[in-house]
Amino acid sequence: MSAQARQPVLRTDVAVVVGALVFSALLVWAVSGDAVLMGVFIAAILAFGAGAWALSRRRAPSAEAEFAQPDWSVTVAGIERPDMAIAVTDRAGRLTCANSTFETWFGPAAAPPSLPVVSASLERLADATRRAWRDGHGTAEIVNEDGVHWRADVRRTGRGDDFLVWRISTVGASDPVGELVAHLDGKLGRGLAKAGIAAALVDPDGTIRAASAGFALRATGDAATDMTGVDFVALLAQEEGERIGWAREGGRGGALVLYHVPVADPDRADEADPNTTPSLMLVVEASQGIGTGGGGTGAAPHLEALLSQLPLGLAMADRDGRLLFANPAFMRAAGQEGQEPPTYPTDLVVKEDKRPLSEAIRRFAQGPAAAGDLAIRLTSQPDDPVSLSLAGVRGLGEAAVLLGLTDTSEEMRLKRQVAQATKMQAVGQLAGGVAHDFNNVLTAILGTCDLMLMRHTPGDSDYDDIQQIRANSNRAASLTRQLLAFSRQQTLRPEVIQVPDVVADVSQMLRRLIGEKIQLVVTHDRDLGPVRADPTQLEQVIVNLCVNARDAMQSRGDGAGRLTLATRRVTTTDVRAMRSEIIPAGEYTALIVEDTGGGIPPEILGKIFEPFFTTKEQGKGTGLGLSTVYGIVKQSGGFIFAESETPQAGRTGGTRFTVYLPVHHAAPGSVPDRAANTPAPPPTQWAGGGSILLVEDEDPVRIVAERALTRQGYQVTCARDGEEGLELVEEGGQFDLVVSDVVMPTLDGPAMAREIRRFAPDLPVLFMSGYAEEQLRKQIGIANAWFMPKPFSVQQLSEKVGEVLAQTAQGGIGR
Repeated sequence: MSAQARQPVLRTDVAVVVGALVFSALLVWAVSGDAVLMGVFIAAILAFGAGAWALSRRRAPSAEAEFAQPDWSVTVAGIERPDMAIAVTDRAGRLTCANSTFETWFGPAAAPPSLPVVSASLERLADATRRAWRDGHGTAEIVNEDGVHWRADVRRTGRGDDFLVWRISTVGASDPVGELVAHLDGKLGRGLAKAGIAAALVDPDGTIRAASAGFALRATGDAATDMTGVDFVALLAQEEGERIGWAREGGRGGALVLYHVPVADPDRADEADPNTTPSLMLVVEASQGIGTGGGGTGAAPHLEALLSQLPLGLAMADRDGRLLFANPAFMRAAGQEGQEPPTYPTDLVVKEDKRPLSEAIRRFAQGPAAAGDLAIRLTSQPDDPVSLSLAGVRGLGEAAVLLGLTDTSEEMRLKRQVAQATKMQAVGQLAGGVAHDFNNVLTAILGTCDLMLMRHTPGDSDYDDIQQIRANSNRAASLTRQLLAFSRQQTLRPEVIQVPDVVADVSQMLRRLIGEKIQLVVTHDRDLGPVRADPTQLEQVIVNLCVNARDAMQSRGDGAGRLTLATRRVTTTDVRAMRSEIIPAGEYTALIVEDTGGGIPPEILGKIFEPFFTTKEQGKGTGLGLSTVYGIVKQSGGFIFAESETPQAGRTGGTRFTVYLPVHHAAPGSVPDRAANTPAPPPTQWAGGGSILLVEDEDPVRIVAERALTRQGYQVTCARDGEEGLELVEEGGQFDLVVSDVVMPTLDGPAMAREIRRFAPDLPVLFMSGYAEEQLRKQIGIANAWFMPKPFSVQQLSEKVGEVLAQTAQGGIGR
């Protein structure tokens, strides 16, 4: 209502109020007859009226500022976008409106932050929502079960800040085929048509997926014709010789030149299937002479614009071998990303490949239109040959050869990793076999030393010498254990533990090991998942990595530096973001050991986990420290990676080792593992004697074991192999225990034990082996069997035999 319209109403209201005031005053006078009372009454009425008048004046503007109720259908029309999901939610989290893209991606019933994504992404959405209500804005990276990535942006809005506006867009690899379809239907297709180029995207079966308006006009005579699903070859006709023209022109039109460009995502070139990869077909009039005038590079400028946008590495060269044009993808594949193309393609290859490449370009430029491949070595990666595609082209002015190069850096990296893993596996098998055979020798040496020490007392002339032999044998046994750890054949005692607890236990020892000049920094993430590993072996991993870091920092100048020990929580989304071909998707707890030393040169970094490889001075390292770490981590189901940077101008170097251990999820109803600090039960004492069948093919080991058990009061019957041991049982021999080696010629220990169980089903078996207990249990699968790792001392053998006999007498189960 305008001010002019309100004035008559206002005057009427004032007249009514004054009349009522006069009437009320006369009524008070008539009733009371008191002039003072009437004056007080009039003053009170006037004061009340003035207050009401002032209040009405203050409220008048707000009455004028009225807003229309929102029409959400108009809002939905305004936010409609094919490439972005947009939604609006209120304070209660209800979905007020959303565009069609949101309903397609997440369904009509989903309301942010409760979207159909993985649990970690739901937490990020909830956190973004809290930040938006508090600060006005929030973002989150989310992913669903199918691995589709989105970026969510949420902002607080509304007159009363009562709504949240969600904008969700996809994040990930581009779709070159989808982009081409959109371009052919848009400005690019119209631009090509004006330049005389008809373009169509053709599937491998020959049907057209999309075509420009210019292609439809030339092929059918009508630019508005829908070419989807039309047979591409049927639109062309072969005329005299190899001349190709439009079928509808019946030979009356000009000759055509066809250019074929496969369309594939360069990031997934190794996965491209020629049976499913579509092709961009460019049809040009042969007499048009595209690009013959106007100087420049000698190729069609509009064609260069098209090739520069393609994700495929393409370049064009003239008959003299000069490079006319190279798109960014070609320079990236050549290892020259961001640089200007060179004068000649031969400038990109090593010296030995310059002449073959030059001759190939000249050959394809001068002969008939043909295509082929040539293996070359780029200056950016001289050790890894790559394939360069060459195709002779005609009708593009000076451009005579089309060059194609695919970025194979990721493929070569994977090949090197596979080769390294294969080599490490072969070396591990060799190391395990050597360690197993060496354990037999050490068992005989240690046992003989123990037997000799029983006949000598401290102070004898030979006592110290025997002790020295025994000490050196134990040192050699430690080396074999490291070899078995590298080959993943050692016996582990895994428990469910928290990595920070192990780090805390070993931190005090580390401070003494690294010295005072090196600063030790320990940090931990929150909400770390438990892992299943041998705590003792995990401590060895930490100590070995930290000792190597200490040596690297002490070799630099004053020996000062910083050693960082950290634990990190790694989610499934984080693993997918790493795009690693080695680590499977899942949850991990990462242990990071980082130093500020001199770093590891790139040519050595790939060899550091190999056994007996060391960069230390002679006599200062066995070369088994990192190989032991590698074996323990792999046997625990984890992964280890090394990153290093050598010192450069203005930057310090350093090395980072990252160990990924899978998070352990206990099965419902499972029995928890024994805590790491729970002491093992003491061995059961046995003094009842017994009859023992000893089966061992190594004579020194068998002789030592026989003498040791005989001295303990057992009746020992020996056999040189599995067949002899089985024959003794078949002939009626009565034994309380079978002590047998695992690996023997002809008939090994497990096979002998299975045959013996046919005659004596309850006869316990104690296996002696240098291989891992877990590995042997999977291969043997025999109940009521015990294991004893080699090498062992005379006392350890006696105690183990007594323990087995005692548990058997009590009805124990083999373990």
